[in-house]
Order: sequence, then C-alpha cells, then structure tokens
Amino acid sequence: MSEHRDIFIVKSNGERERFSFDKLEASLVRSGANTELAKEVTAHVEKEAVNGMTTGDIYRHAFSILHARERSAAVRYSLRRSLLALGPTGFPFEKFVGEVLKRRGYQVLLDQTLLGHCVDHEMDIVAWNAEKLMMVEAKYHHELAYKSDVKVVLYVKSRFDDLYAASFSYGNRTKLDEGWLITNTKFTDKAIKYAECTGTVRLLGWNYPNHNNLHHLIEETGLHPITCLTTLSESQKRTLMEQGIVLCESVRTEKAKMRSLGFDERLIEEAEAESSALCPS
Repeated sequence: MSEHRDIFIVKSNGERERFSFDKLEASLVRSGANTELAKEVTAHVEKEAVNGMTTGDIYRHAFSILHARERSAAVRYSLRRSLLALGPTGFPFEKFVGEVLKRRGYQVLLDQTLLGHCVDHEMDIVAWNAEKLMMVEAKYHHELAYKSDVKVVLYVKSRFDDLYAASFSYGNRTKLDEGWLITNTKFTDKAIKYAECTGTVRLLGWNYPNHNNLHHLIEETGLHPITCLTTLSESQKRTLMEQGIVLCESVRTEKAKMRSLGFDERLIEEAEAESSALCPS
C-alpha cells in the first residue's frame, strides 16, 4: 500500500471522511483498467484533489480521465452512478431490472395489479420461468446516501404475505415462490437483519448480498443502462427513458424511434457507435 496525501472529502450523506486513494485504485482495476492505468488515474486525481471535494467531484474527475483512455472500463466504473441517473421517476429502473431478468431467462411483466388472498396489490415486476414465479418491489433512489430501511421491508413483507396465500396463472406457476425487494442503492443493517430473520422477503441491492448482488447480476448479464452513454445529453436520455428505452444497447435497435423523436442523424450515428463500443451485448 503506497503513501497518499490526507484529503478529506464530503460523502453524499454530508459526512466528512478521509478519502482512500487505494480504494479508488482498486475500484478502477475492478472496472477493467490495468494496474498501470489505474495508478495513473489515481495519481492524477490525487494531484488535483483538495479538502472539501465531494465524492461526486472525485468520481467525475476519475471518470473523465478513464473515459479518455479506456472507455469500456469507464462504463463499468460509472455503472453505479448510471443507475442513479435512471430517473426522475422509478419506472426506468423497474424497466431496467425487468430487462436484466429477461436476459436471465424469465418472462416479465411490469406494473401488474394482483389479487392477493385479502386485497389487490400493485406490483412493479412479475417474472417467471418453468421453475419459479417471483414478484418484485423495486425501490429507486437518486442519491447514494438513500437506503431502504426496515419500515420499507415491513411494508413489502405484509404485501407478499397476502400474495403468498393467493393463486395465480403465469405459465405453469400457480403460487408465488419468491418475493423480492430490489434497490439501486443499499439497505440499512436493521432492514437486512429483519429480512434475513423472517425469510419472507429476499433483498437485492447494489452490494447486497456479498455475492450475486445487483452489481454482479448486471455484470453477469452484460446489460448497462442508457445513462452510461456520453454522446447523449441528460435531457435526451430522459426523453428516451420516457419512451421505455433504458438499455445502452437499445440505441442500435431503436434508431427509427430516435428519428421520430427528432434526434439528429449524426447524433444517432455517434450514439450507435458509442453503444457498440461500450455495450456490445
């Protein structure tokens, strides 16, 4: 472990902490940058870093350097914040999770109204295959500091309890096998403890559980959100998400839709080229 300057940054929740340049270097390597490039980016960020910078400032600085040198690694490095950009409503995140489940072999329906044993429930995602019927409550947050707490798990559990007691018809599946609460950020410790204790609600967050979490699932399927593209502006990405286009790779198959929305032909070509380079799935 090398010696680094003591720089104190402001986290997304407002707390101050000493920034770990070793962790930055490690995250760059995990994103696909070779060791030499990771050290170079980290050294550049450290040279320019000052006390009081935010984690967002650090991220944007590192991303800009990495993107200029190794774009595919930059996409993987930006994945977590790309998920945060799937807003301002929660629907693009629900749609993205649905696409990930489709890639894993499930049939998927969004925004379903389901009759439980006692009352009806609006469910974000219903996914099934020959072996399993699962229902998903998706919780989208636009800030890293936001966590799904135990109150959310309690509420979702009560809904799933009613749905577990009901019967359905999705392929050959008539009973709910698994109820999931999926978020793009994290859970509080108490939320995790309660979910693990009851066993009724399965949790999936950015880094929970340690294995097969949302980050791993996205990497496994090779899908990335459209928000990772740099050729499109924030408003252009939002326009596409409002039309249900949430995947980076979809830019290559939705060119007619983009033309109908008024996108310039040159921009469409640039976005397609970036999509092919960054999201080859």
